[in-house]
Amino acid sequence: MAFADKEAIIQKFKINESDRGSAFVQIALLTERINYLVDHLKINKKDHHTRRGLLILVGRRKRLQKYLLRKDPEKYQELIKELKLKK
Repeated sequence: MAFADKEAIIQKFKINESDRGSAFVQIALLTERINYLVDHLKINKKDHHTRRGLLILVGRRKRLQKYLLRKDPEKYQELIKELKLKK
């Protein structure tokens, strides 16, 4: 993920002007990184170090999603629809 891509994701999902680390932004950035690693692992099937890192990122995103569901269920629904995630 290039720096320009990261900035575009932050601009798209930020809540206010100075937002850089809200749950929305973190989930969107993790999703982008997870998708990149999934594509990498399709090519490099034996890369077990990357697979472990991917599982850690998926767990982190799942915890953030649970937090967001507790705090703001409507925004959570919007976010998973926009990122095309499963519930």
